[in-house]
Amino acid sequence: MSGVRGADRSVWASRSSGSGPAARSSRAARPVAQRRPASAPAAAAVRRPGPPPVAQAVRRFPNPRLTGLGCGLFCGAVMFLLGHLDALLFGSSLTVYSVLFLPVCALTAVWVRGGDLMTAPVVVPIAFAVGLVPVADHGGDLGDHVMGLFSALATQAGWLYGGTLIAGLLVLVRRVRLVARRAAARRRQA
Repeated sequence: MSGVRGADRSVWASRSSGSGPAARSSRAARPVAQRRPASAPAAAAVRRPGPPPVAQAVRRFPNPRLTGLGCGLFCGAVMFLLGHLDALLFGSSLTVYSVLFLPVCALTAVWVRGGDLMTAPVVVPIAFAVGLVPVADHGGDLGDHVMGLFSALATQAGWLYGGTLIAGLLVLVRRVRLVARRAAARRRQA
C-alpha cells in the first residue's frame, strides 16, 4: 500500500498544478499585501452607530405581505381562534376579546401588501364578527345565538370602531409613504 501512495505522490508532484517544490518557492517569493492600521480620525469617521435597539427588535419580526384575500383569511382565522381561546380561558369575556382585537387589526394593516392596502379596514370588522361567534351568548336556539351575536356587536361597537380606526390610520400612513416614495422615484428618473 505504501508503494502505491508514493507512486501517487510522484505522479501528482510531476504535474504542473503548482503543488511541487518549485511552485512552493515561487509562492514564497511573491509579496503579500499587508493591511495598514487606520488612523484614529479616519476610523472614527467610518464607524457609525447602529440602529437603536427598538429598530433592531422590530426588524427581527416577520414581515409577510398578504394579499387582500390572505389578509381577510388571516384576520378572520386569528379572531376565530382568539374567540375560542377567550371562551375557553376567560369564560367568553367580551372585553378581553375586544382588547385582543386591537393588535390583530394593527398586524393586519401592517402585513397587507401595498396593492391591497384598502382591504385591511374592510376585513377587520368582518373578522371581529366572525370571532364573536364562539364568544357571543349561547342560547338553546339558533335565534338566541344570533340575538346574542348582535347584542355583542352592539355592546362592543366602540372596540370595533377603534380597531377599524387603527387599521384605517395605519393603511393611510402606509399609502401616503408609498405615494411619496413613487413620486420621489419618478423625480429621480426625470
